[in-house]
Amino acid sequence: MGWREIEERLDRRRKEGTVALLPYLTCGFPDADATLELVPAMEEAGADVVELGVPFSDPLADGVTIQRASFQSLQQGVTLASCVQTCAELRRRGVRVPIVLFGYYNPILSYGIQGLVGDAAAAGVDGFIVADLPGEESAPFREACESQGLCNIPLLAPTSTEERVARACATARGFVYCVSLTGVTGARSDLPPEVSGLVAAVRRHSSLPVGVGFGVSRREHVEAHSAYADAVAVGSAIIEIVAASAPAERAARLGEFLAGLRGAGSSVRQG
Repeated sequence: MGWREIEERLDRRRKEGTVALLPYLTCGFPDADATLELVPAMEEAGADVVELGVPFSDPLADGVTIQRASFQSLQQGVTLASCVQTCAELRRRGVRVPIVLFGYYNPILSYGIQGLVGDAAAAGVDGFIVADLPGEESAPFREACESQGLCNIPLLAPTSTEERVARACATARGFVYCVSLTGVTGARSDLPPEVSGLVAAVRRHSSLPVGVGFGVSRREHVEAHSAYADAVAVGSAIIEIVAASAPAERAARLGEFLAGLRGAGSSVRQG
């Protein structure tokens, strides 16, 4: 699979005129068994790529909701290695949706770049999003990923300059992730308009699919972003649903939420 599978899936959605969904779940939250139950539920509900969060003790890009989920996972002993093992188990159970590990660079360095990328590829991981890895310092990790057919998906913010956007797009694989706001993750009622300009800048330098994330929690957010983006990521709202649901109800409630996000109003812009 790898980055080519991600690009093909998102391109297929784009050609269908439908926005892709990129749901996020912290690995090991609220427990390891829940991850093995909820990722298949996401796939069944139509997820195009699953972002599986790697818990970290200093999650500088995350708001309170994901911080709490990460803390709970860490208390249960979840590590980057166990996240890779979880991906392998999901593949063993027949999950086919692309999986991207979303995390921070320190655990990657502690694991070892080459060892991690080799183990991740063998486990069926398709790529990574590393929140605190600047593009200027990403070459060793990015090249290691590409050697195994995986992608290191770049993150761009509304404050990114045209030069930085161009550099990120020149080596991007899978898709380009545009952060919708200058802040941390977390469900919000209103979204700032600046991200549409960022997406336009990305399109000047790349034909890859463009995803938007941070702050998305409602169907109207998906509808708004689908006017200019190809994919929408949602995380904190999912964590809140999982946290508030009884174990027997989690998968069904998550499936209903994702179906509602896609809804009838998720057609993307034409042309």
